[in-house]
Amino acid sequence: MQLIRASHKPDAASRQPTETFTGTVHMDPIFTADDCMGNNVCFTPGARTFWHHHERGQILTVTLGYGLVCSEGQPPRRLQVGDMVHVPAGEKHWHGGTNATCMAHTAISLGSKPFTRALH
Repeated sequence: MQLIRASHKPDAASRQPTETFTGTVHMDPIFTADDCMGNNVCFTPGARTFWHHHERGQILTVTLGYGLVCSEGQPPRRLQVGDMVHVPAGEKHWHGGTNATCMAHTAISLGSKPFTRALH
């Protein structure tokens, strides 16, 4: 069992990954284990993940603002604070801010996370 205490880490800089996102994204790791990881992620307006899927699925909990989530072949769906999303294993999807709003979420990702391509 791993207990992760809620706390502010003022000396830990947020990561700003560019290899798997479009736009500006700030990411703070919560935990990493052999088969899963948790991150707090803040998307600026228009910032999104690349298309990707997770070996064993993903759970998102929106903590700030308004955003979008989209599964391949479906129209994007709006997200707001308090919404939770369960993405089943292997389902190709993306998520991020709307063109006009920031969105932050806590993401629990299970298994590996292959990214496939940038959004166009």
